[in-house]
Amino acid sequence: MSGKERTLEHQPYLLIKFWGVRGSVPTPGAATAFYGGNTSCIEILADQQRFIFDGGTGLRVLGESLYQSSHPVEGHLFFTHTQWDRIQGFPFFLPAFESGNQFHIYGGIAANGASIKQCLSTQMLKPGFALPLHTMRAGLTFHDITPGDTIQIGNVKIEPIGLRSASNALGYRLSYQGKSVVYATDTDHEHIDENLVFLADQADLLIYDGVYIDMCDQINPPASPQPWKAAIQLARTAQVKRLGMVHYGPRQTDAVLNTLAHELKQLEPQVFLAHEGMVINLLQN
Repeated sequence: MSGKERTLEHQPYLLIKFWGVRGSVPTPGAATAFYGGNTSCIEILADQQRFIFDGGTGLRVLGESLYQSSHPVEGHLFFTHTQWDRIQGFPFFLPAFESGNQFHIYGGIAANGASIKQCLSTQMLKPGFALPLHTMRAGLTFHDITPGDTIQIGNVKIEPIGLRSASNALGYRLSYQGKSVVYATDTDHEHIDENLVFLADQADLLIYDGVYIDMCDQINPPASPQPWKAAIQLARTAQVKRLGMVHYGPRQTDAVLNTLAHELKQLEPQVFLAHEGMVINLLQN
């Protein structure tokens, strides 16, 4: 058990930590050092349990921190979808290679009919990767889930919902002790997604991809509204208390994001841009 877990063991908490907030491809370097270059990975600690959302390269860094534990590591890993920036950290997740550790892994069925286990296994096949899935010695239990399911894990409830998305992505709502966190990325910004409005209704925190601008859009800006404007509209419609934005494009440097963060604060004080290492405790804040 880590020192952080020992400290929190006897007090209520709903702790969110951002391990990766970048979209598409890892973007290391001095220009992205503050917000970070690792791709999507969010950790939530609640009810003495660990919940991980997406397995981008931020999952590797999370795995390094867990690898130091002298106790068996357990967790629940939820994937929104299986594009590279959500799964590319999974083959490098060290705790999955240690016997005695236990992980439940959840995801929807991909557009080609592949299960979450098939998607994760495929990226670990030669010649793309040296170690196949079966070399992971931890106990891995895979769960195929569908929108509308309710997943009860102890006192924590997790609800997946289908998003209006070209990637067939899921969004998730995690509820615990009267507080709720919604994680929804890779969404359509041109229209309000009524499913997402329902999922995010009065959430304490909505984690959303309202910032991403890909390289093509930076060269030829689209006619549609900027994604952060759609994000604020969505948050207001759903009456969420705080809006945290993630999933930054490869060319969105710290300087670009700092400018945007300042502008957003003028529009909506409860909006923030998440960065690697940021921690929020919803039962204290």
